[in-house]
Amino acid sequence: MVRVLVTRPEPGASRTAQRLLDQGFPPILLPLTETVALPVDADGVPNNAVAVAVTSANAVRHAPKEIIAALAGLPCHAVGKRTAEAAHAAGFFSVSEGPGDAQALTDALAGGYAGQTIVYLCGRVRFPGFEQRLQAAGVHVRTVETYDTVALDYSDEAVLARLSGLPVEAVLLYSANAATAMQALAGRPALLGVFERTVFFALSARIAAALDDVAGDRIRIAPEPSEDALLGLLQARR
Repeated sequence: MVRVLVTRPEPGASRTAQRLLDQGFPPILLPLTETVALPVDADGVPNNAVAVAVTSANAVRHAPKEIIAALAGLPCHAVGKRTAEAAHAAGFFSVSEGPGDAQALTDALAGGYAGQTIVYLCGRVRFPGFEQRLQAAGVHVRTVETYDTVALDYSDEAVLARLSGLPVEAVLLYSANAATAMQALAGRPALLGVFERTVFFALSARIAAALDDVAGDRIRIAPEPSEDALLGLLQARR
């Protein structure tokens, strides 16, 4: 039976674990990162903004109530379903659900908001391409960083205990930060045996690239950046 290591932070880790159980895969939770709220001053929100963009559910989960209250009346453009649900739950009145891909969301916003200002709720650690592409299209982007992503450290003994000392058949990677942490973990002498034949499933090529040479030909990349696509790869391995 394929045991699957889940590296994403909570609350997503537990949600993914349940999906794996439903599909017959024993999950092992080992979040390699966690998200923490950042102090945000509501006075920094521009009063000429006409819309809000969100590419991570964590950005709205960690946003202070004052920030949400200041922006709730603006149209909120979420990258996908989970982010849209989080925006609704946070208090945004009008939320549009994007295709699940940040680049596609950029294309959708570029034509409608050229020359105008939008607020981008985001994390301190992020891929800058989203805002760069919007700015190149003439959209004025004001970033509001609501959370940070920090690495979690585990001792060799703690990892081995979590894995019951047995090899891991599959690892799910949802971010470049987690992939970098996974690379360091798999390279530890005490852990070489448990990851020697592991197949790594990455949400995107950028995430896969963060593994460098650790995975070799044991890396699989989702055809689109969604958990459905990632778990589809895992099902195909059976």
